[in-house]
Amino acid sequence: METSTLTSNIVSRDEWLAARMTLLAREKEFTRQRDALSAERRKLPMVKIEKEYVFEAPGGRSTLLDLFGNKRQLVVYHFMFDPAWDNGCAGCSFFMDNIAGSIVHLGARDTAFAAVSRAPLAKLESFKMRMDWTFPWVSSNGNTFNTDFHVTLDPEDDDYQYNYASAKGLLAQGKLCTPKGEMPGLSFFIREGDEIYHTYSTYQRGLDLPMNTYNLLDMTLLGRQEEGGRPMAWVRLHDQYDKQ
Repeated sequence: METSTLTSNIVSRDEWLAARMTLLAREKEFTRQRDALSAERRKLPMVKIEKEYVFEAPGGRSTLLDLFGNKRQLVVYHFMFDPAWDNGCAGCSFFMDNIAGSIVHLGARDTAFAAVSRAPLAKLESFKMRMDWTFPWVSSNGNTFNTDFHVTLDPEDDDYQYNYASAKGLLAQGKLCTPKGEMPGLSFFIREGDEIYHTYSTYQRGLDLPMNTYNLLDMTLLGRQEEGGRPMAWVRLHDQYDKQ
């Protein structure tokens, strides 16, 4: 925001307070709407997981059920890390930096967390150590988990979609950054005994909500400062900001 714009918007404290109270009423209404939407989300029907997905994990082979541990719910982040890449996606790393500190608290609400990527486990472990992360991270290399949840795109796939829409259509609208390869997402599961059910998945702007950096920037005067065709172009791995 230019200085001239800033100085043209300076008011008295009383005028500011009146404007703030007007906005506060809208913020409270938004909070009520968000609570109602969350309640509707919890009413969605579920889909039973029929496949037995087996992942590469630090302790050996791990099934989807194993990722729950002793918890009833499981949150999975689909972390973009192609088998050919040396590093994980900067945007996904940004996401994990934002939520890594909150994962320990999920267990108190009977909820486990894991990240899943197609890269081999050795690459995941190396990158995880570099980023100083401690969350569970397993490799889906060798199973169909990524394609089944539409986070690895293949134009030859008959079910070529992302975010519940045709990937070709999204590409034509400029709403998809790549025609092929890895995409991010969050998927949620619950279990009854050994039976697992898929309850929810979200992609694209649906991933904004857990990212506290965005939530804080949205409260600032300058906002996210992400105008243009590549809004996250500014994001770096957290050990690279001093190299800009």
